[in-house]
Formats: sequence, C-alpha cells, structure tokens
Amino acid sequence: MIYHTRKLVKPEDLNAGGSLFGGTLLRWIDEEAAIYVMCQLDSKNVVTKFMSEINFVSPARTGDVVEIGLETVKFGKSSITVKCVARVKQTQKIIITIDKIVFVQLDEHSNPIPHGKS
Repeated sequence: MIYHTRKLVKPEDLNAGGSLFGGTLLRWIDEEAAIYVMCQLDSKNVVTKFMSEINFVSPARTGDVVEIGLETVKFGKSSITVKCVARVKQTQKIIITIDKIVFVQLDEHSNPIPHGKS
C-alpha cells in the first residue's frame, strides 16, 4: 500500500461523538482516489462508479494525521479498480478499509470509453 496524502483532523471534521465524521473521511478518500486514477490513466474525465463495503475499524480524533493509502487492483476496458486503507499516522491504527473503488473513464458525452491501460 502506498500512502498518497495526509489530512489533519480538525474540530470541524468531528461528529457528535467527538471522532472523525465518516462522511468527511469518505470525501477525502473519493477525492484522493480520483486524483490517483486520473494520474494512472492520464485523464481528468473519470467518475466514481462503485464502492464496495466500507469497513470502519477505529476512530480518528482531533489532531490525528490521517494517511490515505491506495493501490491499483485491476484495469478493466474503461474502468480501473483501486483499494484503500486510511490510518492514523501516529499510531498506524487503521480507520477504514475499502476493498474496491471503481472509476470509469468517460468521453465528452459522459459515455464510458476504453482507456488503453493494463
């Protein structure tokens, strides 16, 4: 797993229970995964098509540095699948795992097109 980005958990990122809000973490992951895929495909015309089961393992708190790791799992004809692990940098405790995030390359009419990568 290669860790591509880090985010600092700030008070505005917390839920009512005082831990990192899951929606905030998923937004960070979706953005970082999209950038990763854009770089892999050398294309900005990609969209998130699917996320598999999202497994929240442990919380992150204010002041924690969250690392988001991504790894390519598979190339399809017009898609690319990656997996993700986010962890607290200081403790290496896993916060979340996602086994499959599928992105699809689109043409100017929002139709899937082959990306030519393997």
